[in-house]
Amino acid sequence: MLTRLLALLLPQWRRALAGMVLGVLVIAANVALLALSGWFIAAMALSGHGGPRLEYFTPAAAIRGLAILRTMGRYGERVQTHDTTLRLLARLRVWLYERLVPLAPAGLARYRDGDLLNRLRADVDSLESVYLRLVLPMGVAALTIPLLALATAWFSGRAGGVVLAGLILAGFGVPMALARLTRRFDRTLPQRRGAYAADLTDLTRGYPEWLVDGALPRLAARAEANAMAAQMLERRLAWSNALGNGAGALILGGMLVAVLFALAVPVTQGRLDGPGLAMAALLVLGSFEAVAALPASLKARAELRGAAARIFDLTDAPPPVAEPAHPAPPPSRFDIEAQALTLGYEPDQPPIITGLTFSVPQGTCLAITGPSGAGKTSVLSALEGFWPLRGGRLTIGGTGLAALPSATLRELITVVPQAPYLFNTTIRENLLLAAPGADGSALWRALDEAALGDEVRAMPAGLETRVGEQGAALSGGQRRRLALARAFLRPRPILLLDEPTEGLDSATEHAVLAALARLCQGRTCLLTTHRQAPLRLATAVLELPAP
Repeated sequence: MLTRLLALLLPQWRRALAGMVLGVLVIAANVALLALSGWFIAAMALSGHGGPRLEYFTPAAAIRGLAILRTMGRYGERVQTHDTTLRLLARLRVWLYERLVPLAPAGLARYRDGDLLNRLRADVDSLESVYLRLVLPMGVAALTIPLLALATAWFSGRAGGVVLAGLILAGFGVPMALARLTRRFDRTLPQRRGAYAADLTDLTRGYPEWLVDGALPRLAARAEANAMAAQMLERRLAWSNALGNGAGALILGGMLVAVLFALAVPVTQGRLDGPGLAMAALLVLGSFEAVAALPASLKARAELRGAAARIFDLTDAPPPVAEPAHPAPPPSRFDIEAQALTLGYEPDQPPIITGLTFSVPQGTCLAITGPSGAGKTSVLSALEGFWPLRGGRLTIGGTGLAALPSATLRELITVVPQAPYLFNTTIRENLLLAAPGADGSALWRALDEAALGDEVRAMPAGLETRVGEQGAALSGGQRRRLALARAFLRPRPILLLDEPTEGLDSATEHAVLAALARLCQGRTCLLTTHRQAPLRLATAVLELPAP
């Protein structure tokens, strides 16, 4: 999983490598500054007590230079690594949504809303830091540890070997052993978190229904059980991480003691003086910085692996409706025909519609009626290319739907859904989704056509009025007419209307139907409804039998 994820880094490998080099430079400057400062202080102390005279200006200038280099290097490293991270994040999100678009809505129907939201938010948030939390610390450590071992070996070859072995063991050995011990927790924890997020979403969205049905205590208990299970796993992981941190600190402390023993020989032989011993000891202490981030990095590796698995589970799913291998050109006519159409949602379930045949000549409107569950919306979804056909044939202008790419269908069809989705932003921004280049006058014309212009003008903020979450600040009729205004902004030859007056009072229904009459003129229209009033828009009516 991580290999596939790291493949997304390849286009930015130069930037990623530059960040690692700057990270190595910063650690080297820190260690050199610490070691040189220790040597300088010890040498100055000995010189002041009658020891050998010390040339002051060169080491003082070196210390100042290293301090400046460390500061500038740290700034450059932060800028470079965060710039790389943001570029990778942009690439990751675009890559992800390009693969999700062909799946929606049929391919995503098997996921609970809360679980899907958790994957798109929490898991993507985890993956966006793969460079900062995983690649950068491990790359910097891999480049820095040999340099620090060589620097220590200049004092004593045995001390250099101790530093090399100690840093590898503390930085890689202990965290990897810990990762093996906690692998089960790392695999189970994202699942529990996802289940809890899904339960919480169900609770908040369907609270009134759960309360009326008496199912609220059961669902709340399930959510609490998932939350407690996730908390228990997090607590065990915390204890394991604390144990690993203690083991790492013990190894690094032992490494320092072993280095001091190794340096005893050159000290007794007169090859290493007191200031040199102070320099070597502080160099070893400073080398801890090279592996300080590795325990957290290798811990993040397990989390990132789980997040990547959940994301790739989404992106690897085959689209329910495949793009045609040899796309047909856009049709020149816009009549719609269905011959022996069979539709169903799941292969292991009986079909919803069997053997349906109908014809909609260009410029006419067919109303599809029938009880709830008869498959009215399924016909529209099949025409939009959202669900595959189990049997039969569906054509636009004589061209089979399976031969038309999804991009072509989007250019042919305008949809006014039963529950139009409105984003939590302004009326203007919600309208611009249909026509990004529309100016203010075009927006007002569309609102007037949808019989909503006067009401928006009466609002204090006008087009800048915020509609709230899913249009909560608007009435049901206003939400429906705002969706109609979008349709006026995006004139296409085929119009699909799904229960356009459902849940509206008579006055609002009259205004919506008047707007729909204008919208349907000159277009091929399919209208689903189980109410009588919208049938006045139709030139023909098709009644589906009860399921």
